[in-house]
Amino acid sequence: MDTRKALDGQAIALMLLLCLVWGLQQVVLKATAADISPMYQIALRSGVAAVLVALVMAARGERMRLADRTWRPGVVVGLLFGFEFLLVGEGLRHTSASHMVVFLYTAPVFAALGLHWKLPAERLGALQWLGIALAFGGIALAFFGRSPGTAVIPGNPLWGDFLGLLAGMAWGATTVAVRCTTLARAPATQTLLYQLVGAFVLLMAAAWASGQAHFNPTPQVWASLVFHSLIVSFASFLVWFWLLRKYLASRLGVFSFMTPLFGIVFGAWLLNEPMERSFLLGAIPVLLGIVLVSGGGWVNQALAGLVRRGARDAG
Repeated sequence: MDTRKALDGQAIALMLLLCLVWGLQQVVLKATAADISPMYQIALRSGVAAVLVALVMAARGERMRLADRTWRPGVVVGLLFGFEFLLVGEGLRHTSASHMVVFLYTAPVFAALGLHWKLPAERLGALQWLGIALAFGGIALAFFGRSPGTAVIPGNPLWGDFLGLLAGMAWGATTVAVRCTTLARAPATQTLLYQLVGAFVLLMAAAWASGQAHFNPTPQVWASLVFHSLIVSFASFLVWFWLLRKYLASRLGVFSFMTPLFGIVFGAWLLNEPMERSFLLGAIPVLLGIVLVSGGGWVNQALAGLVRRGARDAG
């Protein structure tokens, strides 16, 4: 029997705080990029967070065992997670933080498509298909609705946006890999450790190979590393997994659209990133699509409740 419950005030407050933190992380990476590359910073934060998660597991008496058959999917998930942030780190060199956070958080759309194909229990309903259509329509508008000369930063922002979209696909593939393998029954800390170690190894190697392993230890850089290591990669993910164990996932998923909203606001406020009209017009259906895909069941229930209430009022 599923003992998870609907959202209460505590869950809503925590989800808003998590979305704020997750929306801020791309902005902080971009703000400190001159002193430490995003790729190198993500590698370092993943390494620190991996050590902290390992300490938590040791304190709980949890052990990583080869006999439990999680190591093979664990390696796959670790590589996918690392590849996701490799794309994020490289993409932030070309596009704005607000663009990156919107395209990265298309992940629920790609995860829903993968789970629809892999798991009969995850078949998409009509509202979710509508959400997918809206999301892809918004992506097309954000990509191809630009007028010449409207780039938000020098370089090739279209390439950076594309890398952000690929990162969203990689995140979606990670979700599918977790749900469809023995990791679905493993402790959340074990899955997170695989992801963090994979990101550390892959991104550290990529940063050194590409000449992006520079580090200028300014106070801003140290503050950013503390924020990303302790708050983003360690505390926020542990809180997220705790929420998933206690509350209905569909209700929590509806809040995912808040993260790119926070990212857009923080990018404009803290980095003075200009917003092109085509991007904003494209972001609206993308965000609406995320809501419908992540919370299709909840939306159906809400609509059914409104219909029943209307029928009672009419009677």
